[in-house]
Amino acid sequence: MKTRNAAHGLCAWAASEKCLRCFLMSSYIDSVNPGHHAPYLDIPDDVIEYLHYLDFVKLRSPRTVNGYYLDLRGFFRFMMVSWNRVEAQVPPKEIDLTHITSKDIASITKRDIFAYLDHARNTDNGPKARARKLSALKGFFGYMCNQVNKIAQNPTENINLGSPKKTLPKYLTETESLSLLNNIQSDFYERDFCIITLFLNCGMRLAELIGIDLGDFRDDTIRITGKGGKERLVYLNEACKQSLDRYCKVRASLPSLVDKDALFVSKRTGKRLTARRVEQIVARCLQSAGLSGRGFSPHKLRHTAATLMYQGGVDMLALKEILGHENVSTTQIYTHINQQQLRDAVQASPLARQKFIEPKKSEKESDKEDGEAAAKQPDKPRHRDTE
Repeated sequence: MKTRNAAHGLCAWAASEKCLRCFLMSSYIDSVNPGHHAPYLDIPDDVIEYLHYLDFVKLRSPRTVNGYYLDLRGFFRFMMVSWNRVEAQVPPKEIDLTHITSKDIASITKRDIFAYLDHARNTDNGPKARARKLSALKGFFGYMCNQVNKIAQNPTENINLGSPKKTLPKYLTETESLSLLNNIQSDFYERDFCIITLFLNCGMRLAELIGIDLGDFRDDTIRITGKGGKERLVYLNEACKQSLDRYCKVRASLPSLVDKDALFVSKRTGKRLTARRVEQIVARCLQSAGLSGRGFSPHKLRHTAATLMYQGGVDMLALKEILGHENVSTTQIYTHINQQQLRDAVQASPLARQKFIEPKKSEKESDKEDGEAAAKQPDKPRHRDTE
């Protein structure tokens, strides 16, 4: 009976707040300063300590820590419903997790992990999202078992999901990229043109773009702070330098600059642009160019930059450094999307122009066909002998 009630509660809870996605959208990351986050106070003490461990010992980036926070918070909200400690109609964001103890965590079994992963699948979480959630659980329970010895058994041990299918990244063609640049409509044209230009030429991430300061430029390079706080230098081409020059002149004339160090600021408030605002700018530009509704986003512009550079002959190791990838294996996905090179490679075969060759016939088949052809011919008329 308890199992049946728990299952009913889980179904009702999943239906509330648009299943799982609503509360996963909330975050303690500061949208203006993505390198900072507020204290996590609405989760169990053991989870707070684990996030501090990730932050100060493992030196994970604030965004990585925040991702673990969201996934672990979602898991323990699921467990509260599974334990029948909340009413079925209580929205997920109102579930109190602060009273979950180490003893409660020690009682979690493999069956609970499987149930959560099944729940995640049934609430429209794709293979990559489920793999990420399992990774967060493995990290937390591994910490609890091996680092602080608060649990005797790791319930995530030997649990592995199948490898998610690798999908080719979406990107704009060269023609579509030029169309995007030629159709920017904005009340701050110079700024928005510069944003699109940097995305398409430098292949930077959204968080990297909004974090750029004026002091990050030196000669023809820009210092970009990427994942994990790792810095890299990216050279600016002529298109980038021209768009930056035009924008900076207009920026200098803004009446009130609040974030004086920030490169991209709001025309109205003078504050650094947020990630959400840049997403809106890109979406509006895509719509003006007739490219909306096709799944393009700021990150797809990063894919576009990488693809066009690779198609232009950029070395894979150089592309890895430009994009800020940790391993070249991540960059190698772009080797699969150079369609023109694939076409040229196939056409380069010496047999590419060979026409279809009719099959040769055996003598028996030839004699048979000759006989059939002769049988179809009409009989010749007989002529009378003339006297």
